[in-house]
Amino acid sequence: MLAATSIIAFGQIEAGKSIQITISGVPDKDRATITNTYPVSESGMINMPYIGPVQAAGLRTDQLQSKLQGLYKSSGYYTNPTIQVISNAIGANVAQESVIVGGQVRRPGPVPFAKELTLWGAIQAAGGATEFGSMRRVKVIRGGNQKSYDVTKPQFMQIPLQRNDTIEVPMKTILNG
Repeated sequence: MLAATSIIAFGQIEAGKSIQITISGVPDKDRATITNTYPVSESGMINMPYIGPVQAAGLRTDQLQSKLQGLYKSSGYYTNPTIQVISNAIGANVAQESVIVGGQVRRPGPVPFAKELTLWGAIQAAGGATEFGSMRRVKVIRGGNQKSYDVTKPQFMQIPLQRNDTIEVPMKTILNG
């Protein structure tokens, strides 16, 4: 049985399957956001919080681990992340695209993407902001660029999202609730 587990854990990642990613060496809130099961799209991509789409299919799990660690370091998000990737033999719902919602929300992680998904809708789908979350400085990260929105204002609640966006609800501060 150990041999079969090793084949799955260290095998080549395939499009249409799913992978389990865990991260350590980062803040607890980020560990909860990033540690998850990710579908590998038919084009071979996974959508990672903060860094966006990453080519995964065709790589061995140890290669993807190194790649993700390097991407998180070079992007400046983390100085010393440790990532573990386990390739699952089961299929994933790869047709369903998602956005990632993290930070001070009740259920951080992927939220199914729909054409009409708004910034407010994605945060609510993640359980809403915690009592520590600031809706006044919500970040949307898209293609490596980030913008902040005051989602307490109606005009920013309706910001349309795109596939693979990452939404970060920051912690409240004394100056900016």
